[in-house]
Amino acid sequence: MFSVSTAIPLPGRNPYNFVLNNPYGDTIFELGNVSYLANTKHPKASGKSNPIHGAPPLIPVTVMKTNVSSISKTYLEDILASFLGGDDVFNTDFLHGLYLTSSVKASLDKSAVEYLASLNTTHIFLADSVSSKGKHMRLSIDTSGDLPAGPYLATIGERSVSFASVYRLYEDTYRTFLFGAYDANDGEGNHLPLGVFLPKTWDPMIPVPSRIYSWGDERPLAGERVAIKDLYDIKGLQTSGGSKAWAHITPIANGTAPSVQRIIDLGGVIVGKQKLAQFASGADPWNWQDEHYPFNPRGDGWLTCSASSSGGGCSISAYDWLDFAIGSDTGSSMRRPAAVSGTYGQRPSQGLMSLERVMPLGAATDTAGVFARDPYKWIKFSKAWYTPSLYQPTEITGLSPLQVPDTDAFPKTILYPTDYLPLNNSAAEPILQEFIGHMARIFDMQVKEFNFTATVQNWTDPVASNFTVLSAATGVINTWSAWTVVGKPLITAWRSLFDGRFPPIDPARRPGWISFNESRTNQAAYDQALVNKNRAVEVYEKELQYSTPESCSESIMVYDIGTGGKPSYRERELNESPDASYLAVLPTGAKITVANICPIYGCADFTVPIGQVPYFSNITFREEMVPVTVDLVVKRGCDFVLYNMIERLADEGVLKTVKTGRTAF
Repeated sequence: MFSVSTAIPLPGRNPYNFVLNNPYGDTIFELGNVSYLANTKHPKASGKSNPIHGAPPLIPVTVMKTNVSSISKTYLEDILASFLGGDDVFNTDFLHGLYLTSSVKASLDKSAVEYLASLNTTHIFLADSVSSKGKHMRLSIDTSGDLPAGPYLATIGERSVSFASVYRLYEDTYRTFLFGAYDANDGEGNHLPLGVFLPKTWDPMIPVPSRIYSWGDERPLAGERVAIKDLYDIKGLQTSGGSKAWAHITPIANGTAPSVQRIIDLGGVIVGKQKLAQFASGADPWNWQDEHYPFNPRGDGWLTCSASSSGGGCSISAYDWLDFAIGSDTGSSMRRPAAVSGTYGQRPSQGLMSLERVMPLGAATDTAGVFARDPYKWIKFSKAWYTPSLYQPTEITGLSPLQVPDTDAFPKTILYPTDYLPLNNSAAEPILQEFIGHMARIFDMQVKEFNFTATVQNWTDPVASNFTVLSAATGVINTWSAWTVVGKPLITAWRSLFDGRFPPIDPARRPGWISFNESRTNQAAYDQALVNKNRAVEVYEKELQYSTPESCSESIMVYDIGTGGKPSYRERELNESPDASYLAVLPTGAKITVANICPIYGCADFTVPIGQVPYFSNITFREEMVPVTVDLVVKRGCDFVLYNMIERLADEGVLKTVKTGRTAF
């Protein structure tokens, strides 16, 4: 056996340094200048050992699992090399202790024994399946199959060892999160918040688990780190909708939204709740009050993150340690953050994902999307996530049942709407034209220029062609849903608690809720709005984007939901320059912003990054780069066909994985 008192640390190995126990009984510790959380309250596994002498109560430990009969030095070196090369949580500081197990009867050869001695590991535990001529400690774990390889914090008893999962704590330097979170491992499906931040920089700390834990897990999202917009319920966590007042009157969630549970069931790991424009509004950065607006890493670091799903879009463009972020899109809240952050994001077909236990903006206009940097990973996530069992019922959408084929029935026509294009920045338009050219060549498509506004207004149906009626319909859907589920209960509760006072909320919602008129906006108006919306969708899918025997959606429409290659800033006055732009600018001659097309007509609308252009920054006073993106729109239900197109474009090198940081490419 090995004793701590005689062990000599490896050169450069940092000792374990206890920091504190968090309110839930888990341990925060440091190894050198890296901070970690260990789930010591509910360890991953425990086992019985022969007597242990001279051990501290807590030590960092590495679990290795082998499948060979003879374990050599070279074999162990290869395992450590794979750990160090494939994981950002593990490092050699976790070699204070080692637990070695094998799926077959195995033995340590002489070279392995000498190698382990050279590591100066203070405690070496061997499973019953591993034999050795050395005097190593024996450890028997009944559920060793449930203890994945990787780094752990071990609690040492006189004859027992337990292994707590370890999370590395990363700084949210762009302040895209409200707080970090981690799986309680309590058997009840709870997650726990991590209320830790750095006093010097004010940055929240976000816990991410070792990727090694998921090696060998065949689920499609195994080990993927996912952040969640704070509209979605997660059991054990507060849902705030970006409002301190709402958090004050509502309890911690006692259940998890089915959409989030689906991610967990597929192997995804929830790492925290993210910032959003309060109650999923379209608030500009300068109108945020309860939260500090997140930062966009692109360009000069002073660009907008857009509105509602801003935390999600900018976090994916900021952090390599984060794989995906879940947001929502009612009017543009996935697509615009994706555009300004230069990432992949989508508004799926209306009704493609359940929004049960998700704070609504518009029950029949809300959709759920995911941000990603890599097109292949984005497609894999989306195809696994959007499952028929979670489609919304027609009673919610007011539309026909969804049919979502996964085929190569690609469009034949590229629609180029001249009332929304070309791009505002003349330097960006060639990037778009090159992309359109590649798409036309690869899929043998024809480009058709048309005026979207005039085309719709020429339809004979008096509802589907009337933008005023349709904008009013989506307005009623949005305002009535938010009012009945959020606004009215909040105002009523607040007045009861605080002597008749109105709750402190951001200006995006305050005027409408102060003067909400239920005689004008009510359930009857809502029901009629659903009828009008369904009528518009039916005409749209007959006249503009329709199916044929060869194509799920005969056409794909392209447009830009961003700023056309111009910077848009988090600071209002900077957008007044002719070389910058506000978001959601209505083009001359158009009746609705292009972002409103799919909220009205139910179609699928994906934002993809295609390039970047330079601009002169009035923040850094030097040339910086701003992303250029394009939106791809297809008929409702053709999402998977569009994913297959995007995959083909990635195969051809037209679409690429974007980087984190100042530049996307």
